[in-house]
Amino acid sequence: MSVAFRRESDEEHMEPRFELPLPSGPNLVTARGLALTLAALDAVNAQVRDETDPVKLAELKRSQRYWQTRAATAELAPVASGDAVAFGCRVTLSLNGARRVIDIVGDDEADPATGRLAFSAPLARAVIGAEVGEVLDLGERVEAIEIIAIEAIPAEG
Repeated sequence: MSVAFRRESDEEHMEPRFELPLPSGPNLVTARGLALTLAALDAVNAQVRDETDPVKLAELKRSQRYWQTRAATAELAPVASGDAVAFGCRVTLSLNGARRVIDIVGDDEADPATGRLAFSAPLARAVIGAEVGEVLDLGERVEAIEIIAIEAIPAEG
């Protein structure tokens, strides 16, 4: 039988649209991260309400499902004490001799260009649990990291 007679729609020839991938593990968030997640959900909900194009609407609903899941599974982490590197800490460190300041945050809040690293990132995993003055290895590099200072991420930042 010819394809023209058995195909019900053009959709079967379209590229499959999978859900946006969710990071594995817990959905830990800072207070700022939770606010950003809720703001993203509000924004996409507004776009869904206003969209009339079916293709754009399908893409927006995909994004909406992602943010609904992230909001529903968000676990607000307690404020870090700053005694040791943990989720929610701002860490000043020396990385291969270069001074760097990083904030350890949740996956959706991460922005490496601004120093916000996801707690699942290799550098963050390498320093979690360390205290001021410790020297740590990073991958194959021996003594690549020195912890200089640790504090809780300031409320505004």
